[in-house]
Amino acid sequence: MINRVEICGVNTSKLPVLSNEEKDELLKKIKNGDKEAREKFINGNLRLVLSVVGRFSGRGENADDLFQIGCVGLIKAIDNFDITLNVQFSTYAVPMIIGEIRRYLRDNNMVRVSRSIRDLAYKVLQVKEKKSKETGKEPTIEEIAKELNVSKEEISFCLDAIQDPVSLQEPVYNDGTDSVYIMDQVKDKKNTDELWAENITMIESLKKLNEKEKMIISKRFFDGRTQMEVADEIGISQAQVSRLEKSAINHMKRLWK
Repeated sequence: MINRVEICGVNTSKLPVLSNEEKDELLKKIKNGDKEAREKFINGNLRLVLSVVGRFSGRGENADDLFQIGCVGLIKAIDNFDITLNVQFSTYAVPMIIGEIRRYLRDNNMVRVSRSIRDLAYKVLQVKEKKSKETGKEPTIEEIAKELNVSKEEISFCLDAIQDPVSLQEPVYNDGTDSVYIMDQVKDKKNTDELWAENITMIESLKKLNEKEKMIISKRFFDGRTQMEVADEIGISQAQVSRLEKSAINHMKRLWK
């Protein structure tokens, strides 16, 4: 659906592309109330909406609906963009478009969240944004609760209620070679592959690893540490921990054969 050429009656293969100079000039005109410039700027950034919509493919959602919602986010970004800031418009617009689509998906999710909880969650997000701009740092739950005159538990509950489910296979970091996935950051002391320790072949193969690999395998699969925790303890990056872990496991597998 997302890869269709025509979405909402728009031929996506013929969408215009604006140069940075054209964008800057149009933005100045828009701030002066030029409606024609605004229309041209919107059309010139529809490819940006299309690229964001592509991130939500595979969810069974109608591409036309997502594209229209994305355009709402684009228009909001245009109306709120500060041309005096040294920021590319796309850098500012993409989170706005994503946020608008996510709100639409939350509000239309089969698991319904009550209107009162959604309203409180949006108020919380507004307070967070406001206080972050004022103080330069994200406010605590206690500060938000005091501002809205509600309990901390209500704040936590409403924020959890509007969160989108995330796949354990979703990458959270990539250094150009290996990806670190969410499942690599999950600690589970109850399932740390104790059965491996019962296998004498595995114990012997552990002895063949170098000290750093042995340390990583021990901390990851016997102590139940996350890759991030291991990285902090031994003073290397999480991506390096991921590579060493995979290398050690492959080495051990070869010894088992």
